[in-house]
Amino acid sequence: MKITRLSAALLTIVSVAATSCKTDLTGINTNPNSPTTAPAGTLFTNASVNIVGRYLGAGQLSGTALMAQHLAQVQYLDEDRGHIRATTIDGIYSGAYTSELEDYQKVVEMGKASKEPNIWGPALVMQSWGYQNMTDMWGDIPYSEALKGDVVGGPLKPKYDLQKDIYYGLLASLTEASTAMKTASDAGLGSADIIFKGSSTKWVRFANSLRARMAMRMSKADAAKAATELTAAFAGGLMTSNADNALLVYPGDGVFDNGWSGNFSTRDDHRVSKTLLDTMNAFADPRVKFYAQPTKNDPTKYTGLQNGMDNVTVTPFFNTTSRVGAMFYPGATAYGTFGTSAGKKTPAVVMTYAEVEFLAAEAAERGLGGQSGAAAHYAAGVTASITQWGGTAAEAAAYLAQPGVAYVPGATGLKQIGLQKWISMFTQGGEAWAEWRRTGNPASIKMGPKAYSDVLEVPRRWPYASNEQTVNMDNWAAAVARQGTDWYATRIWWDK
Repeated sequence: MKITRLSAALLTIVSVAATSCKTDLTGINTNPNSPTTAPAGTLFTNASVNIVGRYLGAGQLSGTALMAQHLAQVQYLDEDRGHIRATTIDGIYSGAYTSELEDYQKVVEMGKASKEPNIWGPALVMQSWGYQNMTDMWGDIPYSEALKGDVVGGPLKPKYDLQKDIYYGLLASLTEASTAMKTASDAGLGSADIIFKGSSTKWVRFANSLRARMAMRMSKADAAKAATELTAAFAGGLMTSNADNALLVYPGDGVFDNGWSGNFSTRDDHRVSKTLLDTMNAFADPRVKFYAQPTKNDPTKYTGLQNGMDNVTVTPFFNTTSRVGAMFYPGATAYGTFGTSAGKKTPAVVMTYAEVEFLAAEAAERGLGGQSGAAAHYAAGVTASITQWGGTAAEAAAYLAQPGVAYVPGATGLKQIGLQKWISMFTQGGEAWAEWRRTGNPASIKMGPKAYSDVLEVPRRWPYASNEQTVNMDNWAAAVARQGTDWYATRIWWDK
């Protein structure tokens, strides 16, 4: 529900009208049957459904999951060949500001006004997660002046903040939220909290875990700040088991379904990437049977599809490569039956305990954050990922015992951590892509054989929304001049 916002165009009209007529028509224009505010819980639920759908639903199927080479396209191949459609970019970029980021902002304002950190804290954490996704996709974006178009005198053409400043701001917000929620009760959002059901303890752990993620991501660009933030985040308390995973569990009622399940109910455009399945098959990874389905032509094989094919070269692989795991399908689809109706309820994964353990392993190996025991944290991360997806502890132990998977300290260990984190982030395309950009693991991620000629390497960022050059030209131009050409190859701050 977006009843608290006015568009920039409407604000301009209101402003002009105010200067040309001194008569107060406010009372006449008020419709008592159309409220202009909504309860904090309603806004929070709506925002959470929208933001998770944007970054973890169908949006990543046309972008980040392809760039991370977790998935490949077998039909409608533009994105897999390197061109994200302008409508996709515009929808994610502009939609985020006019939808969930604004809704969360209203919840923060309501919660702070009523002095209830268990209301504003979760909203600030989720808003921070949204901004983190955006800045990791584009680099410099509107932040400090964003969401102020409905404030009298607020900027309708917000400046683009440096990514460094955005990261600093988000780290401060996460610190503020986690600190305030430590002493808060669990009564705040209640059932409207569709992530943690109102648990302040879990929100604190998620906030600190997200803080650790961002600190590690900026560790090459700003080592001193990263080290300070990592130490503070670990001291504050991170996720301690899979029970702390940040998940949105869908009711699967046909209205609110898992985003992948909804997409796959009518479309058959994707297969699991060859890059991912080749990596997993090499070590008989027990997660293969959850991530993928056997091929139609040979039910004994799990085979990935090469990324970056064209319509001619991809056709022979339609039935010889693996669809995404059955848990992401709703049962009967427009083109066959896969999985069961339970697939509609498959949770969307926002952040996991497995990622936290990989963060701790890397921190220990690098001598950061007061962490030690890199091998133990690495094993805990692998085990958490395997059991999260439905595997057993015994399967995890056998997998970890293999040469090539068993941890080797030093530079080799850092590569292993990066690879296992990338594998574990299936369905989190944006995070998997970001971690590949940061670590270079796996090195097998490369542009496909039929990539478009103007995209010479796997994208490092997305171009800005096309309408920014119309409605916010000066600030867009300043960001491009500062950051680099508005194209896929330009590296963002932490990627340099």
